[in-house]
Amino acid sequence: MVIDPTQRRGRDFVARHGETVFNAARRLQGDAPHTPLTRAGFAQAEEMGRALRAHLGARPKLTMWASSTGRALQTLAIIAEHLELDWHDARHDDRLIEIGMGAWGGRYYADVVDEVGPVIDERGLLRCAPDGERYEAIATRVGGWLADTADDDGDRLVIMHGISSRVMRGVMTGAPIDPCGAPVLPGHPQGTVTMIERGRETVVHLGTGHAPA
Repeated sequence: MVIDPTQRRGRDFVARHGETVFNAARRLQGDAPHTPLTRAGFAQAEEMGRALRAHLGARPKLTMWASSTGRALQTLAIIAEHLELDWHDARHDDRLIEIGMGAWGGRYYADVVDEVGPVIDERGLLRCAPDGERYEAIATRVGGWLADTADDDGDRLVIMHGISSRVMRGVMTGAPIDPCGAPVLPGHPQGTVTMIERGRETVVHLGTGHAPA
């Protein structure tokens, strides 16, 4: 069944988690399950929480979703505190995780670049590792999540990652297929929150992060 995400009944607030220790060390993070936030990452999560509190008020009627990775859950916990919502009510889904980087995962960018050349293109998209995940596969899994949750009513907060959120935002807004093989929207700094409503995206808060991808 084909799902049209532009017809969902409610708004989606899609956020990129805060800076992590891997980001600060310039290491390829990919689908690593737990790379903790740095102090800057916690500050970015605080900024997102304040921005969403200003936009939605206290205790909004909001379903919270997150990637199952530690960095997404840490970010969500801080935002939930600002919104006076119970973090334990959040839902997790592995389909919201970051692009899998295969054998490149966890390695320093500089070391991989020395071996294979640039791993980030001019649009900020990561080059796929030989044994890593392809962009088409990301579109399939986030599209599956969107299809399975298409009947959700009301607003949602979704904490994701740099690359996977670009693909999901592309799917949700009907962006054209990019040469990478999937619909993608421009990247945002860490700590950014955008709102997507009936296929249209607006920026709620522009983060202060500067990590690649």
